[in-house]
Amino acid sequence: MSIEMDASQAETDLNEKIEFLRRTIGSMLIGQDDVIDQVLVVLLCRGHVLLEGVPGLGKTLLVKALAACFHGQFRRIQFTPDLMPADMTGHSIYDMKEARFHVRRGPVFTNLLLADEINRSPAKTQAALLEVMQEHQVTIEGEAYPLAPPFMVLATQNPIEQEGTYPLPEAELDRFLMKVFIDYPAFDDETRLVRQVTEGALSMSSIGADADGTLAPEDILALQNEAERVRVDEQVLAYAVSIVQATRKAASILKGAGPRASIGLVSAAKAWALMNGRDFVLPDDVKQVVLPVMRHRILLAPESEIDGFTPDRVLQQLLQSIDAPRV
Repeated sequence: MSIEMDASQAETDLNEKIEFLRRTIGSMLIGQDDVIDQVLVVLLCRGHVLLEGVPGLGKTLLVKALAACFHGQFRRIQFTPDLMPADMTGHSIYDMKEARFHVRRGPVFTNLLLADEINRSPAKTQAALLEVMQEHQVTIEGEAYPLAPPFMVLATQNPIEQEGTYPLPEAELDRFLMKVFIDYPAFDDETRLVRQVTEGALSMSSIGADADGTLAPEDILALQNEAERVRVDEQVLAYAVSIVQATRKAASILKGAGPRASIGLVSAAKAWALMNGRDFVLPDDVKQVVLPVMRHRILLAPESEIDGFTPDRVLQQLLQSIDAPRV
């Protein structure tokens, strides 16, 4: 009886922590509930997210609000054509008085890193960020410096203004668990947002001070561990892999998704199940995360783009052609 009560209490605590994150960020980023859920999925998966949207939709506010929820460190890097890898990762400096080198750590040594307009930096700088994202460490003068968990990169790019930008290489795109679109808020949400900002109830400077951050970095790590323990039936696992493999056979897709997409799809489905109070994955959980996990991992055939197809539309059609298991 005691064991059952302990398990029930642990589940309640888990749900309360997830709901706290949703509620707190949602009170600041108004009208973007889907975006918040997808970013939290990425956080629970120990992944990274690429945010795409026009300026002024709250991408910086989202990251700062998330950091405030668990007293996490937050840094922002504005990517520009002259940004060097050392500006981001850090470098060593020779101290004349002590006659030795000191390592000055860069802004990547944080919990949440906002890489603003990431596609404005050259390939050399993007490659340095790739090591940080993949290995959660930085190499300075041949020595590796690990990053303290939890660590997450939230990169942004403007979908309209492409002048002076560098396309993200496929290897780097594949490191992002999700590509999330931030759209304009609905009329009621925008009205509420305007009222709160103009009345002084919501501002960037007040986020860290006003957020009732009852969580700690250890709580985020505990949530990540719980997400990994979510069970996946063999049929559901096969369903997820079938979706990814179907992208390699579709005539409308020039380049399909690789095995990292299969891993990401299952991991994201597990996190989505956990966020909805379950310790097992349903086929619907997989469907919920297919678009953000895979839209940036496929390359459409030229004729599909000419016909006006988008990756989301192609993936939706593909999803309809694959039978989901009944579990």
